[in-house]
Amino acid sequence: MSRPSESMIGNSAALARALDHLSQLAPVNRPILVLGERGTGKELAAERLHFLSTRWDAPLVKVNCAAMAESLLESELFGHEAGAFTGATRNHQGRFERADGGTLFLDELGTMSMRLQEKLLRLVEYGEFERVGGQETLQVDVRVVAATNADLRALAARGEFRHDLLDRLSFDVVHLPALRDRPEDIPELAEHFAIQMSAELGWELFPGFDDAALQALQDFSWPGNIRELKNAVERSLYRWGDSENAVAEIVLDPFVSPFESTGPEPPASTEAPRVAAEQKQEPEPSFSEQVARLERRLLARALDANGHNQRRTADALGLSYDQLRGLVRKYDLGGRRRSTG
Repeated sequence: MSRPSESMIGNSAALARALDHLSQLAPVNRPILVLGERGTGKELAAERLHFLSTRWDAPLVKVNCAAMAESLLESELFGHEAGAFTGATRNHQGRFERADGGTLFLDELGTMSMRLQEKLLRLVEYGEFERVGGQETLQVDVRVVAATNADLRALAARGEFRHDLLDRLSFDVVHLPALRDRPEDIPELAEHFAIQMSAELGWELFPGFDDAALQALQDFSWPGNIRELKNAVERSLYRWGDSENAVAEIVLDPFVSPFESTGPEPPASTEAPRVAAEQKQEPEPSFSEQVARLERRLLARALDANGHNQRRTADALGLSYDQLRGLVRKYDLGGRRRSTG
């Protein structure tokens, strides 16, 4: 019988709600769907559901659906018969058979193919299946707990996930909070991971975090949630390397290179800046200049439309003949021979 590796740590209201929900569902012998971002503890939630259920002394079998190709995943879940494919020299019990009487945890369910979803639906619905290459229908008693960080309803709407399987698996849905939704748990989690890492480094005691380090941990958004926090804490202790003094530096991003230049990058070419500088030096025309340009453009267009007949153009614009002639001279539009009558 396996045991949970660690409990879900924290005292926040958000975590307490999720834990209460899991505890209420544990004795109910129905499929459960666990939703949460990466690193929020979906596997720990499955362990809680199993070990608080009446199946606690039966197997808890775990499968990451994203870690295997479709053909391998089918064989791992449902087993295969000898001769089912090249290399299958003997019968193989799948994970469902090994989990008989207990719980099967399916992580990253959203990556499962539609064909395997159909086989899974039959097993969840009726508890029966055939091994790959087999003819005999087998029966198992397995509680399925599935988890994903994907939007299964959106996948179903796009035809990428079976609606009927989603209905069957979601007897109830447990939502795990992201770490940013439970920031008050960060110090306790960080200390827990730090104590473990201190022991691994051979330190007698964990010297603690100073105030600035704790503030850095609490100010970060943690898109990778608890898994990212654990990595950052362990990395920071390892790089700090001082078991006597409180950790003062938190290494949040290991991808930042110490060799990256902090100065301004040289321009790609000298021509572009020169042209840009010249363009910046050209003053913007005044309002009166812009109005004059627009007036000239409209006057030239009206002259063209009226065959450069100045009397017709004046009538079309609602001007007197003398007004039009004055504008023609002002804007130097008299270069072409025009008809006046």
